Amino acid sequence: MKKISAEDVRKVAELARLDLPDQDISTYACQLEKIITYVAQLEKIETVDVIPTTRALEVLNVTRDDNVKSTSVREELLELAPHREGDFFRVPQILAD
Repeated sequence: MKKISAEDVRKVAELARLDLPDQDISTYACQLEKIITYVAQLEKIETVDVIPTTRALEVLNVTRDDNVKSTSVREELLELAPHREGDFFRVPQILAD
């Protein structure tokens, strides 16, 4: 593999609109080389029979039944509002007419 040069790092930084200090260029060059070497290793892995996924672990959405339950605190909650209009909270208008 070709060694990442300081000029390569400057070019990538320019494309990404990054202003990198000159003293950090060699550090970034070394880090980019390590990343590219790692990606090259990953490319060697046989993935023909591997099912594509979006996550390493399966995520399940845990849901429950949506049941309506009566409560006796409705009036108490409405009374706590700074402004009330009937059975509703009165809030400042945020959209113009």
